[in-house]
Amino acid sequence: MPSTTRRPHPERHRADRIGWLRAAVLGANDGIVSTASLVVGVAAAQASQSTIVMTAVAGLVAGAMSMAAGEYVSVHSQSDTEKADLDRERHELATDPATEARELASIYMGRGLDAALAQQVAQQLMAHDALGAHARDELEISSAMVARPVQAALTSAAAFAAGAALPLLVAAVAPASSLLYWVAGTALVCLALLGALAARTGGAGVLVGAWRVTFWGALAMAVTAGVGALFGAPVG
Repeated sequence: MPSTTRRPHPERHRADRIGWLRAAVLGANDGIVSTASLVVGVAAAQASQSTIVMTAVAGLVAGAMSMAAGEYVSVHSQSDTEKADLDRERHELATDPATEARELASIYMGRGLDAALAQQVAQQLMAHDALGAHARDELEISSAMVARPVQAALTSAAAFAAGAALPLLVAAVAPASSLLYWVAGTALVCLALLGALAARTGGAGVLVGAWRVTFWGALAMAVTAGVGALFGAPVG
């Protein structure tokens, strides 16, 4: 007689990618847009190619450090808030577990369980891992979404440097006479690919993701080029 027991089928969810995906996409996008915009703006001001390349190098280093510092501070603030909430919840569980059990049960009742079942679920979950149950269902803190400052900082810095390396390389090897167009064109192509890849990884629409990133990148470069052409003066 064949067994009726079914093995749970594997499911692929993307929530655990949110932290590193956000940092990587933001870093790479900023690396391409900011460095390409710098190059385009300085090129529009008719600077020499060596000046343009040095500007791109400075933009890469400064941008990567800024991204790392900003991401670390931002995510560490989130981590501090999560830790404070968990410490407070731990204290409440130690001093008044009955109230905490009722609080958890009320959450499950709000999600559709009847009172008796909600109380039973709350009691069993608290017996297994009281702090984990409250962290997940009351505070909405899970292992997939928990703040990781160092990971976010390193990911952002590395992604920014990788993105910024593209316009830097193009500025170094492109003909001086058409450098502006080479940098802008390759940046837009890479932005479109980055937006499509990020959208696909996160499960969103590829075309929408590509268009959104490319549009804002093009706008940033256009504005910077306009400023460079308006206020720049021949250099070298």
